Amino acid sequence: MTVNNPSKKVIPLPRRDGRSDADETSRQHKSRARVIAITSGKGGVGKTNIVANLGFAFSNLGKKVLILDADLGLGNMDVLLGIAPKFNISHVIRGEKSIADILEPGPGKMRILPASSGIQELTQLTNDQKVQFLTELDRLLDDVDILLIDTAAGISTNVMDFNVTAHEIVVVVSPEPTSITDAYALMKVLSLKYAEKNCKLLVNMVASAREGEDVYRQLALVTDRFLDIHIDYLGSVLYDDKVTRGVKRQRLVSDLYPDSKASRCFAELARRMAMTVPSSRPKGNTNFFWHHLVRTAPM
Repeated sequence: MTVNNPSKKVIPLPRRDGRSDADETSRQHKSRARVIAITSGKGGVGKTNIVANLGFAFSNLGKKVLILDADLGLGNMDVLLGIAPKFNISHVIRGEKSIADILEPGPGKMRILPASSGIQELTQLTNDQKVQFLTELDRLLDDVDILLIDTAAGISTNVMDFNVTAHEIVVVVSPEPTSITDAYALMKVLSLKYAEKNCKLLVNMVASAREGEDVYRQLALVTDRFLDIHIDYLGSVLYDDKVTRGVKRQRLVSDLYPDSKASRCFAELARRMAMTVPSSRPKGNTNFFWHHLVRTAPM
């Protein structure tokens, strides 16, 4: 983790409840929320669309879903969903609003925590700011079944911090060679720098299920040989021009065209994921793990 530059302006994030960080660390309660980070090595693979449609599909299964747009400086979940939030994460970071204040309703009874766009300092948060933001987030999770974290693309510290906070990491890749290469680079950092042992793979925009399986085999071959990380294959989402139609109308394909090829893929993915229990990892809740992350981060 990078050392904070003292010359940069630090945005204070005051506590809103008068409790100390020690109080929060000692809470040790475990929320019921299943925390899933959805990430990618490369932009343009449809990651945000997958997060939104997967969340919608989980909602259709009766799950209480919260989506965190964790692309803090260039978030666009609100644009994809056609919502115009008055407040966003930047107001929480500055201490102007609580997380509960910025929650937005989404389709299918999902709730959205919108990010900001074009605010560079949000891509360079201090450790204290990260801890306090996730502390506030943790207070929402008692009433959430599934928290989906839509990370930024790439291997920045912010991206990796959100990934290692989650119970599960889902790497989204497309069949393009550049996407596959960047997905491997992401897994390499997760394995070598953060000692992650497992991640899941979801292949988007495939021509057939077999194409998705081929991409999985390519990545599994090199990760098994060179990295100490295991890939679980979640499946694939078929290419569907109705996804693009939905994006242009700022509607989810799963909502607008529920019988489309892509929508059926999302519904099946959500059904299978809902039936599985995530592997046990030492991540009881986001607040506790952020404290652990900061204590153990290399300086």
